[in-house]
Amino acid sequence: MSEWMRVFRQGLSVENPLTVLMIGLCATLAVSTQFQNALFMGLAVIFVLTMSNVLVSLFRRVIPDQVRIPIFIVVIASFVTIVDLVMKAYVPSVYQVLGIWIPLIVVNCIILGRAEAFAYRNGVGLSIADGLGMGTGYWIVIALLAVIRELFGTGKIVWFESTLISLPAGYAPPSLLLLFPGAFFVFAFMIAGARLINERFEARKEGAA
Repeated sequence: MSEWMRVFRQGLSVENPLTVLMIGLCATLAVSTQFQNALFMGLAVIFVLTMSNVLVSLFRRVIPDQVRIPIFIVVIASFVTIVDLVMKAYVPSVYQVLGIWIPLIVVNCIILGRAEAFAYRNGVGLSIADGLGMGTGYWIVIALLAVIRELFGTGKIVWFESTLISLPAGYAPPSLLLLFPGAFFVFAFMIAGARLINERFEARKEGAA
């Protein structure tokens, strides 16, 4: 396996930002009540994370160590502003729901953490792999969490006012799933499942070696 693919796959599994590193949870639990919102939030994080990694990696040799964090924040804020304006212009209904969570991507621990821990210390190619891997890992988890919460919490999944999936009419959805206690409950099972998958994957790797 190439180094690029190894770095990319780490974000999907053994270093997943949500189920393993457990960073960026506030926004995840807040916006995962609807699949539609989670999808756009995930795409926004992928874009900001990857582009920030690229820019930080490109200029890492000329960024003074003493002021690197403020510079990282400025870089991240620039890409967040792009996302904010694009979503406001093209998907205003989603933008209204996500609200403050889009600007708060600037201080999302995932974005700033990868700029500091990876992009500042590696080349552009690997930084792209890290950004895409971490972003995709985040997107998969938040999208799956949103599908479970919306489907079983409301009885259906809605995409721009069109119903994609609907449970039988007799189903009585527990509203608890749409509240924070429900989010923590579902997320706990997802963490347990992810840990089991990672342990089996590592055991298979050791067996193959």
